[in-house]
Amino acid sequence: MKKYSILVLAVLLVFSMFLVVGCGDKPAPVQTPSEPGAASDYGPPSEVTTWVFQPVFDSSDAGWSRGVVPWIKAVEEATQGTVKFELLPVGSITSGGEAFAATMAGMIDVYAGWATYYGGDMPEGMLAYGLAMGADNQFEAWAAMWGDPKYRIGDIVQQAANERNLQWIGWTNQGPNAAFTKFPVYKLEDFAGRKMRAGAPQAIFLQAMGGAPVSMPGGEIYMSIRLGTIEGTFWDTGGMADMKFHEVTDYAIMPGWCPAQHQEIYVNLDKWNALNQWQRDRISEVFMSTYFETSRLHLENVETALQIFVDAGGEVITLSDEEVDRMRRKSVEEVWPKVAEASSGTAKGVELWKQFLIDIGKY
Repeated sequence: MKKYSILVLAVLLVFSMFLVVGCGDKPAPVQTPSEPGAASDYGPPSEVTTWVFQPVFDSSDAGWSRGVVPWIKAVEEATQGTVKFELLPVGSITSGGEAFAATMAGMIDVYAGWATYYGGDMPEGMLAYGLAMGADNQFEAWAAMWGDPKYRIGDIVQQAANERNLQWIGWTNQGPNAAFTKFPVYKLEDFAGRKMRAGAPQAIFLQAMGGAPVSMPGGEIYMSIRLGTIEGTFWDTGGMADMKFHEVTDYAIMPGWCPAQHQEIYVNLDKWNALNQWQRDRISEVFMSTYFETSRLHLENVETALQIFVDAGGEVITLSDEEVDRMRRKSVEEVWPKVAEASSGTAKGVELWKQFLIDIGKY
């Protein structure tokens, strides 16, 4: 636990300096703004726009208070109250599985969640969510997605979103998506033959490690572990306590299959274009600041969740650097190609991510 905290702080310090000197001044995660017209035309409008915002979770999820709510506050302040939100829990208009498509269709104005899980028709979302054993933290993720013009992987995701009548306008790192298990894991071979709940990209990773992925709804995981139907699950670390996994598992395997799991915010493109240029510019400007602030809040929650796990009698196993390198190489060689098969955009993004890891000495 203490070792994990020290490693996190050290990495954050190093990449904070990297961010300041080289990759944070031009985020531009949205379409390049056009030049405004006359000065009198460029500014806050007289009318207020209210967007209906339904994430794929409710207020009990870590993404609510540490991701969505701070982002909403920042946008409302940046637009001087000319853009407001009606924030509704999942199920208010559609189910979580339907929310992504509903935002494309305009039934919901704003969506927060994981395009890779709830929007199977947008595989490029995997590039934003986080590849298996890819970025270790938000600083690496930002550099590859937006900060360094050599990569700009975020442009691929934005183009895919636009093609689906969406605009990507928010992002946050929720911390590690770790393994919570009944068995210890010290090397990748320890996953061999183990039955774990693993959905979508998690399943590809677990299969590559020799495990047996089992698909099931989140609400069934707790009892399935208790009954012995499965031996563990992959889950975002900050949300572990909400799911009570500390009551039924014995080990938390860090940094997890995805050390920096991300969550995205999309708005219906027609609603985005209905704003004036000044409003779009103001929302674009808070993309970067809210990303790092909400990521910081999520990482604090990760520490809290791990302490709850330890207090309940669980053991946090932090994999050695050598083992992380082994898992990363196996993931790049066996998991990433399957992601690349999904579309030309994901194929291009995977190659850019691979080059990024090479350039920073991690592959």
